[in-house]
Amino acid sequence: MAINMPGAGTAPEEAPEIAEVLEPGATGGKRLSPTRLYVRRFARNRPALGGMILFVLLVLFSLFGRYLTHWNYEEADFAALSVAPGVDGHILGTNSAGNDVYAQLVHGLGRSLIIAVAVSLLTTAIAGLFGTTAAYFGGKVERAMLGFVHFLLILPSFLIIALVGTHYRGEWKILVVVLTLFGWMLTARVIWSLATSLREREYVMAARFMGVGAFRTIVRHLVPNIGSLLIVTFTLGVASTVQSETALSFIGFGVKQPDVSLGSMLADGQNTLSTAPWLFYMPAALVVLLTVAMALIGDGLRDALDPTSQSGGRA
Repeated sequence: MAINMPGAGTAPEEAPEIAEVLEPGATGGKRLSPTRLYVRRFARNRPALGGMILFVLLVLFSLFGRYLTHWNYEEADFAALSVAPGVDGHILGTNSAGNDVYAQLVHGLGRSLIIAVAVSLLTTAIAGLFGTTAAYFGGKVERAMLGFVHFLLILPSFLIIALVGTHYRGEWKILVVVLTLFGWMLTARVIWSLATSLREREYVMAARFMGVGAFRTIVRHLVPNIGSLLIVTFTLGVASTVQSETALSFIGFGVKQPDVSLGSMLADGQNTLSTAPWLFYMPAALVVLLTVAMALIGDGLRDALDPTSQSGGRA
């Protein structure tokens, strides 16, 4: 709410800011907490809210979908090979080996989500600490750390990931490690460029003057001030990691049998597009839905956390 005093005017451009931080209908101008303000702005972004609902539904499907069938993703029904959906008690049919497609979709979606969330969380944490540390120290330390980042960027990361994945026969934990090792550098450089403007702020200089340790200053002062960037980076990183894992599994360098992911299901289904198209289109639909959901959530979080954005409407 905006209050106009007699003889004083409220500038038009100030009204949205006042309306966003005051509790609607509150007496005395009670201010909203930053968390409630962000939640309200996010909730007013309908595409972002739809993406969040879709993501929650996908997570629930990966957690509880297995209770809707008595088949296990590793179990083969040799009496029903490549049957169509709904035949012989198989909700979504079977593949050429007799595995239940529904059970494999549930497990594959869960495996892809675990890999994507783990990799995105680790890469965001590493990039945040690395970028802020380089910006805080500056000088020779900064040049050495940035040189290390540039060295990793010129390495043929895809070739290394492919070789490691093949050597360990598609172990998903190893895939998480290698995707993390080669997935944080660009984000770290972006965070470094942003943190260089923060290291000269008054609170950072005061912490140095008071003898606060470097690590404590970085964790308590620099990292929280780029928290919005880290949140958006993590969210969008989930979508990009799903695409990376799917691509690696699709060409045979990712998750392999007996384990299952959406990418490995796509690789198996590409050979039966003419005879059993459901083997390809069903995991492809889940990949598209998951990617779209995370993209919408990422855009919504970026707009909600950006004080200059008006796409979330007035809170």
